[in-house]
Amino acid sequence: MKKDLFIASRLFNGDSWQDNQVIVTHNGLIEDIISIEIFGKTDDAIQLKNPIVPSFIDVQVYGAAGKLLAAYPEAASLAALYQHCRQGGTHHFLAAVATNTYDTFYRCIDAVRDYRAQGGAGCLGLHIEGPWISKEKRGAHIESLIFSPTIAQATELLDYGKDVIRMITLAPETCSPEVIRLVQSRGIVVSAGHSNISFSGAMEHFDAGIPAITHLYNAMSPFQHRAPGLVGAAFLHNKVSASIIPDGYHVDFAAVRLAKQVMKERLFVITDAVTDTDKGYYPHQRAGDKYESSGILSGSALTMRGAVHNLVQHCGIGEEEALRMCSLYPAQLLGLEKELGRLRKGWQASWTEME
Repeated sequence: MKKDLFIASRLFNGDSWQDNQVIVTHNGLIEDIISIEIFGKTDDAIQLKNPIVPSFIDVQVYGAAGKLLAAYPEAASLAALYQHCRQGGTHHFLAAVATNTYDTFYRCIDAVRDYRAQGGAGCLGLHIEGPWISKEKRGAHIESLIFSPTIAQATELLDYGKDVIRMITLAPETCSPEVIRLVQSRGIVVSAGHSNISFSGAMEHFDAGIPAITHLYNAMSPFQHRAPGLVGAAFLHNKVSASIIPDGYHVDFAAVRLAKQVMKERLFVITDAVTDTDKGYYPHQRAGDKYESSGILSGSALTMRGAVHNLVQHCGIGEEEALRMCSLYPAQLLGLEKELGRLRKGWQASWTEME
């Protein structure tokens, strides 16, 4: 099969910037990246107009173009979501579904399978946020649908979602250790969120293997000087990572900067983006540069390109590190660190152009 050649006048490979590089791709993989001076003649190459960086990965995005996945659980919604993500530089995403009925989860799982069967690109699977969360820290989630699962109830959902569910946000204090181990045994990332857990309880769960926290600061036990909470545990544990929504509404930019200085490479970006809809349990309405549901802050209008801008311009984070927070670090959480998040020989030929 024919190899494709691309010329990047400026390229960020995930580690550093390089100028005037020829990218050789074959069957969707990078076969080589070579300086144009060494490669030589490139008449058949495609000239990339803008600087390129590893494609962004969003592990929590709910819908686009009026098609919230939970309200419209169909392949067409995922196609719309993919196009929306691409426009913001994100080529890989986990479609998210908030606390809902099992029937809705099943229909969303079916939608992912249908989308894949139709050749749909970009969707790495589902991120189910709830319903195994804290009622006290539910945020905009529907209280009547929240519960603590038995092994049988957890197994039912995991069996139906085999090879589709990639991540589950749960409150560790609402789930037995057996349920958490069951979820992890299926290769699913467990992320602590919508949780009122104590600092010591959180540290115990992180030591036991929970690797992540969902939207740091939001819907969780806060940092207080006598009760450091889940936020304090995120800061002090040396392995757990955390997603954050750097839109200036979910989290003040100064708080993003503080978290970054403490957590360093353990902090990564999600958009938590939703879309306008009046159907289903979660009617979202655009309110400026954010979304609200029944008057409660519910989701963002952020894109990953916008997130990079905010991190650099408002949080004092260097451009290279901001790019890694939107690409490499989420890839590592999903176990894709040898496929995505960098532009290297043997990795996926997946990049986005910066405007």
